[in-house]
Amino acid sequence: MARVFLSLGSNLGDRVTNIQQAVSSLSMRDDIKIIKTSSFYETEPWGNKNQPWFVNACLALDTSLKPNQLLRLCQTIELKLGRIRDEKERYQKRAIDIDILMYDNEIMADGEVLIIPHPYMHKRAFVLVPMLEVKSDLVHPVFKKTISELYDELANPEDVFLYGTVTQQ
Repeated sequence: MARVFLSLGSNLGDRVTNIQQAVSSLSMRDDIKIIKTSSFYETEPWGNKNQPWFVNACLALDTSLKPNQLLRLCQTIELKLGRIRDEKERYQKRAIDIDILMYDNEIMADGEVLIIPHPYMHKRAFVLVPMLEVKSDLVHPVFKKTISELYDELANPEDVFLYGTVTQQ
């Protein structure tokens, strides 16, 4: 089993319910065991500021799925929950976004389709703040720094506010 960290975000519709449904879809699988879920955080949009604020959370999970299998599953869940992808426009509004942040200590790049660890996680407070709650001492395999250290090094973090906590299952 691999230890995996995911980031989930939503800024369309019932943002909290969208994330809860994504977590539920993941937790119903026999090949995935949710270890820890962060609180929910309301976060300023990153990249395209002209859109609604997000609700974000992070998960730690164990899975027997390979990285590409997990990516396909996450994309299937996104589609089921109303995600519309426009490859021409990045940083768009979305009902749900599920990103693989880290997969064990693996470093991999499958073109632009899947890059592990996530290539921008170290620059985004909306990822690092929930990750601080999930596993602050996790070491990034490329930068060899903990999540806490990466957060402390953010030059201009976007606004992140505690939105609510979740009950562990």
